[in-house]
This record gives sequence, C-alpha cells and structure tokens, in this order.
Amino acid sequence: MSNKMWGGRFGESPDAIMEEINVSIDVDQHLYAQDIAASKAHAAMLAAQGIITANDAKNITGGLDTILSEIGKGSFSFKRALEDIHMNVESRLGELIGPAAGRLHTARSRNDQVATDFRLYVRDVIDDIDRALAAFQRALVDRAIEHADTVMPGFTHLQTAQPVTFGHHLLAYTEMASRDRGRFADARKRLNESPLGAAALAGTSFPIDRHATASALGFDRPMANSLDAVSDRDFVLETLSASAIAAVHLSRFAEEIVIWTSPLVGLVRLSDKFTTGSSIMPQKRNPDAAELVRAKTGRVIGSLTALLIVMKGLPLAYQKDMQEDKEGAMEAFAALSLAIRAMTGMTLDLVPEEARMKVAAGEGYATATDLADWLVRTLKMPFRDAHHVTGRIVGKAAEQGLALHKVPLSEMQAVEPKITASVMDVLSVQASVESRTSYGGTAPANVRAQAKEWLKRLEKEQNSG
Repeated sequence: MSNKMWGGRFGESPDAIMEEINVSIDVDQHLYAQDIAASKAHAAMLAAQGIITANDAKNITGGLDTILSEIGKGSFSFKRALEDIHMNVESRLGELIGPAAGRLHTARSRNDQVATDFRLYVRDVIDDIDRALAAFQRALVDRAIEHADTVMPGFTHLQTAQPVTFGHHLLAYTEMASRDRGRFADARKRLNESPLGAAALAGTSFPIDRHATASALGFDRPMANSLDAVSDRDFVLETLSASAIAAVHLSRFAEEIVIWTSPLVGLVRLSDKFTTGSSIMPQKRNPDAAELVRAKTGRVIGSLTALLIVMKGLPLAYQKDMQEDKEGAMEAFAALSLAIRAMTGMTLDLVPEEARMKVAAGEGYATATDLADWLVRTLKMPFRDAHHVTGRIVGKAAEQGLALHKVPLSEMQAVEPKITASVMDVLSVQASVESRTSYGGTAPANVRAQAKEWLKRLEKEQNSG
C-alpha cells in the first residue's frame, strides 16, 4: 500500500529499505512546535483570504492546539510510516476534525513547510545561544573585575612573553564572545524571511497573503523568489559557521584550562564540580569538562562541513538531499549550547593560584621588553639597538641563573655604561603590567574600566531584552 498522504499515483508499496532511508520523523519531530505554529498562521491566512471557511480554520486551529498539547504531554504517537512531522500532524488532525484537515495543505507544499519550520527553529536556537553567550560574558567580566590586579604570564608560542593580568586575559574571551554574538545576530537578520507560500517551487495560483503569514510568524518579510525560498539552506550554513567559530573560541579557553590545571603548570584550580577522578589512580583530578568542550568543537565543525558538502552540487529547487540538513545541525547546536554553559560554569569555578601566577609571570625574562623600552625612553636609543643591548643583558642573566631584576647594575653597565639605577623601577612584573596603559593594554586600571563598560552594556541588553 502506498503512502495515503501522497501515493495516489503509486500502485505498489515502497521497499522496506526505501521506507527506512526516506523517513525523517526521528529528527524532524523536534520541529513540532514550529510546524504547528506555521500551520496555524497558514490556516488563519487561508480563511482571511476566503480560500477556506472561517469554521474550517477554527476547527483546524483547535485540532492543532490539541496536537500541540498531546506532543507536549508525551501522549502523541509518532508513526514512521507517515515519514515526517508534517504528515504526522496532518494525519492526526484528520482523526480529530475529519475532512476539513485536508484543506490545511491548500496553497502550500512540504517544501515550503519544512523550510519555514526549520527557519523558525534555527531562529529560536540563535536566541537561546545569544542568551547563553551573554551569561558567559557576564561570568568573564565578573571574574575580570575580581582579578584586575592578579598578575600572570602572558604567552606567545606557549612561551612566557610579557606579564599580563588574569582579568585582562578573561576580557579577551569577552571580546571574542561579543563577536560571536554579532555573527549570530547577523545570521538571524538574514534568515528572518518567510518561505511559506512559495509552495513546491513556483508559488501558487491561490490568492494568498504571504505578508500576513510572514508577519504572524515574526518574520520581517516573505522571501522574494519561490525557487530560492524552498531550496535555500544558507541560513543553516551561516548559523553553523557562527557556531563553529564560537566553538573554536570556547575550545581555546578550554585548552588553556587543561594546561593551567596541570600540576606541571599549576596556574589555576577547578573544584570537584568540574573535574572527575580516575578508576585506578585515586590522586587524579581530571579537567574532563574542559576536555569535552574541546572535543565537541569537532562535532560543530563537522556538521558545518557535512552540510556544505550536501549542498554544494544541488541544482534548483528542492532536492531530497536537503533532508540531511537537520540532524547534524541540531546536534551541533545542542553541543555548542552545552559547551557554552560548561565554560560559564568553569569560569565561575576556577581559582587562580595567584602566588604561582606572579612567580611564573617573571620567569623567562618576561620584563626584557620593559628594559628595552626604558633604554629607548630614557637613553633615546633606537629600538633595534636597545633590543640588542637587552639581549646581551638577558644572556648574562641566563649565564648566572639570575632573574632580570636581580642582575647587578654593574653587570648591566658593563654592556651599556649609560644605564642607571632607575632601570630597576621597570623590571618587576607589577611595574610592567601597570605601565601598559595604552588603549586595550593590560594595566589594572584599564582592565577595571573595560570590565565596567562591559557590565553596563550587558545590563543594558538585559534590561532592554
């Protein structure tokens, strides 16, 4: 027996393998709320345009509300034989209200229906992710204020470079999260057009009002081209792209937490809340939450790559390949959402080992640049000459196993006779960070000012949201 929803032209039932590869209800049942919302908007428009009766529209809406309640309570029976969420809903609607249910599909197709549902779903996902990223930013900013004066080593090439403050380091991720939120906002702006009413690919001969359904569903406008409306998946690709970049940012922070919590480094601690033990080594405290955030980034990037490959060779308009647009994307969005919440929790949980951080900040001759800058500023030496002089002094310090600020003045003067005792004022890690007052620099006063500005922005967003 062919499918009763579309099988009028078919005389035989599909092969079992065909049924299995064709079915999508296991995935697209997650679109049930969006599917029902779009159907209600469509029914109201059909009645307003005189295409169906007001009574049929009322019965359809009532039936859809019943189905929404059934699914929400878990009493709805999804049937794989009906393939997808659209036909499951329509079939149940027929059981509830009779033949009037068949009028709901007037002037639309599953092609524009699924495109509308998935746009609504992705829009909701973007809003949820934005809220999660805002909470992550708030956690970062709160800890940045707390640790505006906490000195730590700044790294390049994972080698000690110059002293920075822990608050400054956290604000770097606040900025990254801001750009992530901007990318999601841009994606939301572009996806917020309605495909509903494009029908299968060519539009419809019925006198529908696509602007009305677009407005009812919170879209800015209907999509202008019916072919594009049913075959576009840019909105998923763009949101996955923003997700992949955000996940990479989280992964970089997670990697730092993994490194910093190692006893070999010992810059921060995580509590029992975000670590696990070993089944054989009782002393272990593993940063598993951070490691899993790092791993989930691969899932997000993989979903973006997979959908790009699905879409790359598809002619217009709709192709069944597009059924593969949902599962990977849904998994990616869920993974990203979980990773954001995990990183927010770890940000609030981690405890800097401040004494160790300060010692580490001075290791590796981290204030050598301060010495070179002093030579330029005080002795008016060209920077390249100052760089060379500093390198020779660092070499002497290394030979004697001394920290830079412990090198005797006489040893420095043996390299450059004009050096005076005032050079010692710039060689401590505290003096180094306090001197970095340029805009965006690590000076504690800068960090506090930037963090307070972020608090104002985040509070303003929250109050206006």
